[in-house]
Amino acid sequence: MAIVPEFRWKQCLVVRADLKMSCGKTCAQVAHAAVGAFDHAGADTKKNWLLEGQKKVVLKVPDERALFELKFQAEAAGISASLIQDAGMTELPPGTVTALGLGPAKSEELDRITSHLPLL
Repeated sequence: MAIVPEFRWKQCLVVRADLKMSCGKTCAQVAHAAVGAFDHAGADTKKNWLLEGQKKVVLKVPDERALFELKFQAEAAGISASLIQDAGMTELPPGTVTALGLGPAKSEELDRITSHLPLL
């Protein structure tokens, strides 16, 4: 039986389900959220997450308001957060809020904020 690694650090990437973005558009927005949140994390957090394998979990919320609520909760807990707004070059109007990157942070800290959310 293979040994399953214990991930103590992770990043949560959250997408709005109400926008009905194409798969490619969703992937691009999630990538923006991952990079943005990583950029705002502290050096030790980045190092620990990178050494552990960079666990990421992609989740969904029903609407824009839910993204803002998560961002507020994360920032209050000291977790890096990056809210993504689309440039409006393809599928969405300019400025549409599409995704939120959280962390990397300790898994239990992110779970306090995101454990109720369904996977994308």
